[in-house]
Amino acid sequence: MSATTLDIVAIGNAIVDVLARADEAFIAAEGVAKGSMRLIDTETAEGLYGRMAPGIEASGGSAANTVAGIAALGGRCGFVGQVADDQLGKVFAHDIRALGVDFRTAPRSDEPPTARCLILVTDDGQRTMNTFLGAAQYLPAESVDAEMIASAAILYLEGYLWDPEQPRAAMRAAIRIARENGRKVAFTLSDAFCIERHRGDFQTLIDRGEIDILFANETEIRSLTQIDDFEAAVAAVAGRVPLLVVTRGDEGAIAVQGGERVAVPAEPIARVVDTTGAGDLFAAGFLAGQAQGRSVGDCLTMGAIAAAEVISHFGARPQADLKALVAQRLG
Repeated sequence: MSATTLDIVAIGNAIVDVLARADEAFIAAEGVAKGSMRLIDTETAEGLYGRMAPGIEASGGSAANTVAGIAALGGRCGFVGQVADDQLGKVFAHDIRALGVDFRTAPRSDEPPTARCLILVTDDGQRTMNTFLGAAQYLPAESVDAEMIASAAILYLEGYLWDPEQPRAAMRAAIRIARENGRKVAFTLSDAFCIERHRGDFQTLIDRGEIDILFANETEIRSLTQIDDFEAAVAAVAGRVPLLVVTRGDEGAIAVQGGERVAVPAEPIARVVDTTGAGDLFAAGFLAGQAQGRSVGDCLTMGAIAAAEVISHFGARPQADLKALVAQRLG
């Protein structure tokens, strides 16, 4: 097995986030469940954008947020995701490269435009996401750079991107390359709606031993197993993957590896401002800890630190010095 030049390479949706404040009445009027994520078409995206309050635009996407966090923690990262040859595509590419992330995916010249996520944030910090996938759902298998995948210690895959056919084929190709080169594969279930649509595929990936690290939250682990009891749901999966990581919101997170369970509490913060990116940054902290060879407990703590930082401000990318925060807690 050759030496690695990257710690993590991620495949995910290349999205530009548009975040704006909204009250409960606005969300109810839109007919969307608060705190959920829904996919929308071009017409819906344009209409909602016109009704939203003034907001901020920033490069996003679940796995892209994760590699941004890993880079902030000193990790060596690559990212594979499809943008269009338009202004938002240029913004995304510039932003992720400016973080030091290796981003080689060529922009797509045809319609549709670059993906965007319209995020409504209520006063309690909950985010309701309305995602127009645009060009992101046309990531072809040919865009997977075999050399990049083979050079990374961990391949990280975003469950959101399993939905469209082309990216799903691209991720399957990446898994094969990672496996052929003795690399680990990490997978995040992303959202219950992804699981409802692709439960069979996800179960097959697990049972074939193609996933080394599985990330889920409480809702997702219950959906995957179709078991309401949290502990029973964890038990149903823990023995089937080498490392299971489950986040539990303000109750912290757990990990199960080789039959051994480790738990950490959530990091205390003064106020939850915006939960956008909490799971993404938790994965960033955890994977960065893995790349550094830390214990599972330390990896969980790093995830909790990164998640706490991102929910303390508006937006899904870290603003404070994550390396300093980790050093203060773990040395």
